[in-house]
This record gives sequence, C-alpha cells and structure tokens, in this order.
Amino acid sequence: MERTGRREWYKLDLSAIVYPTLQRRDFSSVYRLSVLLKEDIDPGMLQKAVDLTLPRFPTYKAAIRKGLFWRYLEPNNRPGPFVQKDVRNPCQPMYFKANNRYLIRVYYYKNRIALEAHHSLGDGTGGMCVLQTLTAVYLRLLGHTEIESGGFVLDIDREPDPEELEDAYMRYANAKVRPPRPGEKTYRVRGTKEPFYTLNIIDGIMSVSQVMSVAKKYNATITEYLNAILLYALMTKQEKDWHFRLRPVKIAMPVNLRRFFPSKTLRNFITMIYPGIDPRLGEYSFEEIVAQVHNYMRYYLNEKFLRGDITTNASTQKNPFIRVVPLFVKDFVVRQFYTKVQDKNSSAGLTNMGAMKVPERMKPYIERFDIYMGQPFSSRTNCAVISFEDTLTVNFASSIIEADVERYFFRKLVADGIHVKIESNRLSYEEISELTDHPR
Repeated sequence: MERTGRREWYKLDLSAIVYPTLQRRDFSSVYRLSVLLKEDIDPGMLQKAVDLTLPRFPTYKAAIRKGLFWRYLEPNNRPGPFVQKDVRNPCQPMYFKANNRYLIRVYYYKNRIALEAHHSLGDGTGGMCVLQTLTAVYLRLLGHTEIESGGFVLDIDREPDPEELEDAYMRYANAKVRPPRPGEKTYRVRGTKEPFYTLNIIDGIMSVSQVMSVAKKYNATITEYLNAILLYALMTKQEKDWHFRLRPVKIAMPVNLRRFFPSKTLRNFITMIYPGIDPRLGEYSFEEIVAQVHNYMRYYLNEKFLRGDITTNASTQKNPFIRVVPLFVKDFVVRQFYTKVQDKNSSAGLTNMGAMKVPERMKPYIERFDIYMGQPFSSRTNCAVISFEDTLTVNFASSIIEADVERYFFRKLVADGIHVKIESNRLSYEEISELTDHPR
C-alpha cells in the first residue's frame, strides 16, 4: 500500500523530549504491552502481521535523530523490526542505533504477543493501538477474517488521520496561569540492587467484579482503591524499616489526557498527578488513606487543573530563548532537574490503562492483557494495572531483590477478601505463596 502526502520528519512531542535525555547504560524509557491469546503463536505469521501493520503507524515506524537544538523522528525504511522469542528480563535498554534504529520490539512466547516501545514514540494508548491492530491483522492472517476494525484496532488500509500524529499538548497549552510543580522530597524504598538490567516481575491476577465490589465498600473507584493499597504498602514498608525521620509517601500516576481533551493522537498525551499521604501528620487507617486518595482525585482530575498543568509543562518549549539553546545544554539541565528534583517527588509509580475494549468478534480469541512500566529510573517498584472482561491484572516491575512492597500490597487485597493468583519471572513457589500468605 503506497502512502502519500506524509511529512518526512516529526518533532518529538512535549513528553518525548525528556525520555532520550534520561537515557543511560542501565536505564531506557521502555514500556511493554502484551496480549495472551487462546492458542500458541505462529512466529512466521506474526512477522507477516508486523510487516503489514507497522506502515500504518508512521511515528512508530521511525528512527530518532539528533539536531542542533532538538531531537526528531524520521521515517525508518530499514528491514525490521523482526519478531523474536521472548526474554526473561523484559524492557531492556533500547539503544537508538541498534535494532536497525527501530524503537519497538515484538516478542512471542507460547500464546503471548508482547510489544515493547520507547516512550519517545508515544504513551500506552498509542502502543495499545499498535498492539491491538497487530493482533487483529495476525488473527485475520490465520483465517479469522470476520474481525472488524474499531476502537484500538485501526484500519491498515487507510491513511493515518493527521490528528493521530499531532503533539496534542501544544493544542491545549493555553491556560492563563501556570500552577507550580510539586517539589517535596518523598520516601524512597531502599533495597539490594539486582545485577545489570535484571527486572523482577510479579503479576497479580484477580476478578474485576470482586475488586469493584470491595472498592465500593470503601466508596472508591478501582483506581482509587488500588492507589490506596499501594500507599498503604509503602507506608508500612517505611514504618518497618529503620528511618531517621518519616517522609511523605506519594505515587506518580500518569493521567490519560484524552479523557479530558478530545484528541486522536497516538503520541504521548499524559500528565502526572501525585496522590499521597504524610505520616508526619499522624497515623493513617486504611479508610483514611482511601478517603485521602478519593478527595485528591476529585480535586485534581478536571479539565481546568489539567489544562494549567499542560501549560506549565509547555512553557519552557514555548520560550524563545530556550528554543535556541543548543541540545547538549538542554540535555544537561533536564537531566539535573529530573535527577535532583522530579525523580524524588514520588515513592513509586502506578498506571491504570483501565478496561480494554476490543472489537466484538475479536473477544473469543483473547485471554487477557498485561502492561509493564519497565525499569524504574531509581531503586523502587513500578505498578501497572489493566483489565479485560472480568480479568484484572496488577503488574509490578522492580530492579531490587526485596519484594516487601509487593508483599504488603497483595496481602492487603487478600485480607479484603479478594482472591489473587500470583505469577512471577523469578520467585520460587514458596516465595509466591508467601506473598499472599495462602497457597497458590
């Protein structure tokens, strides 16, 4: 299929500018999305599906380049990316000149298709469009031609909508005030660092209806309830560890701005909020933590506040002086700010992709979805949540040996009457059983 009228390059979006700057030998801003089908994967057919699908996504079939003042994406017509057998340690560093300069990887294992993408290309919503479209094309190649397009499944025979390729931040960065960013240092989990790029994965699989029923008892949504449990786990960890003084506990939570601002963009369009508690104010019961998170969400998750946040973030890019500062100076300033300020604003990360919708005729072939935020920038754990039908999965990724936070998290779920099945890429049967204090 020949595509015409397309730009030859794309400036990195407002969020994407930061990710290459933070690149280092042991850290790369890579996330993973995967889908488990009900039959084992045919790797040859999957490669055909990749070759057919990727041209539909020009900002993913791209290589990153460095200019004098900014980085940008350009079309990548090199062979690939090539389907690979899955690896034990996902989300490994993605070097810009490796893999024929592609910034995505496609893996398979038994009945699983996994897509890994560098965050400079887009966020989880854009990545999910690529994964679901790829999966639909793969299933059609197997003979399931009844699967229709819709939702995250895009029509590969149509040209991309120009809005899919836009930097949506700049369209909505028009508030008349720029709220300050949070800046207080928070509690940091300390642990034994794993060997180079070893990623510990712990998955908790449970029933959506069961979690929703328990959350309602606390007058909370599923997202609020799981945020509260993670704050509870972090607070418990801080209390049990030796500490000179207590610090606030906060979670860095990405918000999908498409919920508040109409946009079809497949690039990054998220911002961060930081629900938290301050144990220096006194002891918190779990009910108080839930109430704190609930009220925080009600206050911050609205179009007015988020527009102001976008405007704050976009202000530097709009500054005419900063525009002409050489890229190496920008890189140094951003890296220093993130390392000394931004990374210390949260104790852990939690993202919730929500309930996955797929075309009706595609449902019978899918078992569940998984999502991983990937390697944390510093020694902590990241948590990602996704659901499909009645299956909710909580995926933890950590680069430290200790799994105390995960243990407190899952034990609280079990104490609330939720049945949790644990899977891991590393733990033994005994360690998995210990996470929830009941046999697997």
